[in-house]
This record gives sequence, C-alpha cells and structure tokens, in this order.
Amino acid sequence: MRIQELVVYRDFGKEEGRILQDISYLAGHYRDPGGRKEEMASLLYDCIHRLLELAGSHGFYGNLWHCYLSDLLVNNENSYSKACEIRGRVQGTINRAVLHDIVIFKEFFDYDFTDMARVLSVEGMELALNYVGGEGDGKEYNSRIRDRICSLAVKFTKNHTPEEMKATLTGFYKEYGVGKFGLHKAFRVVHGKEGVEIVPIRNIAHVHLEDLVGYEIPKQKLAQNTEAFVEGRKANNCLLFGDAGTGKSSSIKAIANAYYSQGLRMIEIYKHQFQDLNEVIAQIKNRNYKFIIYMDDLSFEDFEVEYKYLKAVIEGGLERRPDNVLIYATSNRRHLVREKFSDKEENGDELHRMDTVQEKLSLAARFGVTIYFSAPGQKEFQNIVKALARRSHILMPEEELLQEAGKWELAHGGLSGRCAQQFVDYLQSVRNC
Repeated sequence: MRIQELVVYRDFGKEEGRILQDISYLAGHYRDPGGRKEEMASLLYDCIHRLLELAGSHGFYGNLWHCYLSDLLVNNENSYSKACEIRGRVQGTINRAVLHDIVIFKEFFDYDFTDMARVLSVEGMELALNYVGGEGDGKEYNSRIRDRICSLAVKFTKNHTPEEMKATLTGFYKEYGVGKFGLHKAFRVVHGKEGVEIVPIRNIAHVHLEDLVGYEIPKQKLAQNTEAFVEGRKANNCLLFGDAGTGKSSSIKAIANAYYSQGLRMIEIYKHQFQDLNEVIAQIKNRNYKFIIYMDDLSFEDFEVEYKYLKAVIEGGLERRPDNVLIYATSNRRHLVREKFSDKEENGDELHRMDTVQEKLSLAARFGVTIYFSAPGQKEFQNIVKALARRSHILMPEEELLQEAGKWELAHGGLSGRCAQQFVDYLQSVRNC
C-alpha cells in the first residue's frame, strides 16, 4: 500500500489514521514475516478489533474497512475538500494531485485481505468486511450521518475508475461539506489541548418551526432574516426577547434544523466564553458555510463586563465581521444589561451618568432585528393545549382537557407554550402507566 505517496490526503491525525498505517505496514511485510508472524497476526487482530469498535462508536455497518476509509475522506480538511464544500468542483492543478491520491485510495478499497489472513493464520477478518450493525445512533454519529458515510462507502465500491470515485467524493463535499462542519448541525466552544476548539453537539433536538404552535409573526420574522442570510443577502444580528417559556430557544433550534441543508451551522457560546469570540470567528470566517453564533438566555448584571467583548465583536472593532457570521441571542430582557434608578439620579456619584445609561443600552441596539415573544393569553394558551393534545393523540373531552390545563398552569408557572407542552407530556406519562 502506497500510503507514503499520498500528497493531498496525508494528515489524518494520529488516532484517526492509525488503522490505515497498521494495515499498510502489514500489507508490505506479511509475505515475509520472518520470526515476527505472531506479532503481525496480533497487529491484524488489533486492527479487526478497532474496526469493530468503530462500528460501535460510529454506528457503521457493511464493509467496515470501506466505511473507515470513507470516514477518513469525508473528514479530511485539506485545500481541495474545503474548496469543494458547498460550491462543488474546482479548477486547477489541484485536481491532478487529488486524482493521484484517489488512485492510491482505490487500491486501499480494492485490497483483498484473504491472502494476508491465510498467511498470518488470522480468523475473523470476514466479520469486519460484512458487519451487521444494530439500529439507532452511535456515540459519535447519529443515524443520519452514519447512513451517509455507509452509503458513500458502497458508492465507492461501484466506481470502476479513480475518476468516477473522485467525482463521487466531490459531489459529497458539495452536498454535505467536509469534516465536522460538513457532518454536524450544531457546535459548542470548549478549551482543549490546543486552545479554543469548536466541537460538534452530537444530538440536537429535532424541533421544526411548524412544531411550535402559535407565534406566527415572530417565527416568520426570524425565518425571513435567516433565509436572507443563507441566500447571501443582507441580514441582521437577531435578538429574541420576551417572557419565559414562549419558544425563543426552540425557534433557534428549529432554524438550525430547517436551514442545515443550505449550509447553515449553529455555534453555541456561553457568557463566560465571550473573550473567545474573536478566536471562534477566526476559525470559521474562511469556511463556505453560514454560521450563527448563538447565545441563550443572555443578560448581564450591572457589575459584569463580558458584554463589552460582545459589543466589540458585533459592531465596533477595527476588523469587519465576516459576511458568513451572524449573532443570534435569546433573553427574557429587552435591555440586556441591568439598569437601576440610581443610574439616572442627578445626585449620584457618577460624573457622566447619561454615558452609563447609553453604554448599558448600546448592546441591545447592536442587534438589528429584535423579535418579541409574548406570553399567550388564556384563549391562545387553550388553543396551544388543544393543538399539542391532538398531535400527541390524546383522546380526552375538550372541556375536561381545558379544565385540567387550567389547573396545571396555575400550579406550574402560568400561561406559556412551555407550560402547555409540559401539561401534555404529563398527560402522556400518566396514560402510559
């Protein structure tokens, strides 16, 4: 195996590329093992073990060797794959270099393990080449991502030439993207060994805008701004504010699901991480996706200063915010920084008191679109309950349903969409006992 001759697809990471490295070594040495036959057999058994573990963690099925190779290709962020993501085929000399690598990868895909297993007296290789997996998600990939990679592995085996294989891979990059940003919808920010890292959120809630009963005007306003953004038109940073439990956070999750196929990705960041915003933006500004940096339940006490980092990033720093980045936030407050009557008192010890007031108001003003989510009235709350009950197939007389819903909201925080959903969930739980 000519792994050392790869030009573009070289850097797979120490752990990710380990199986390929070991199989490549065995392919070059197993025919003349000398006194190392047992050692080589043990290494092949270890490779089989890691392929089976990969099936468990990623949910792969079928030919695990092919799935593993496909996973390497779709996750390798190089000059070619990043140029192809979302846009598709590119021109230039890079195509010759990629085709050179694909010729080598086709050799990997076509490799026959029969002779290696026979010479090394290893049994069980066929388990990894015809693996039947269980249902459901893996720890690393959900079923949607897993099926894409397993399907790609099958397509590669049907490609008779390296040119066909390259076209299949390029089509995958165009449709889904490459690496973590291509495969996942949502991300969070963590501090890892190499500093600020953007890591995937493996399981995002499957919420859709049509699932949210009511709030048609706020949902429409949010969708219009987001559609303009993903289509490359002018769009604004967006603040969703209003009463608790009215669907602000659920609406954000819904647009992450709705516009994923159009290249939208969501990055969640917390208040204590605002100082990392510039580093986060530096990592995403040159990618061919649209990123929304999302801040949930945003508000500041008057002694907190993190909002100043956010102000500079949104609007005010020397570096212009990239066209592929917007900031969306949810809050129970219209004005995000807590204000006090003392801020406006003339006899206070603040020399320029209006400057203090304006600074506290200026953060909210930097969100070009503000969307208000109000608590529903009694009639609207009842409509939400009835709609959710129908969707959950709860068969209950309407009068009794609304009477019980009224009791529930009095004991559980008042009128809100969240309260209605919790009530319906409760009905489902007691009826399933």
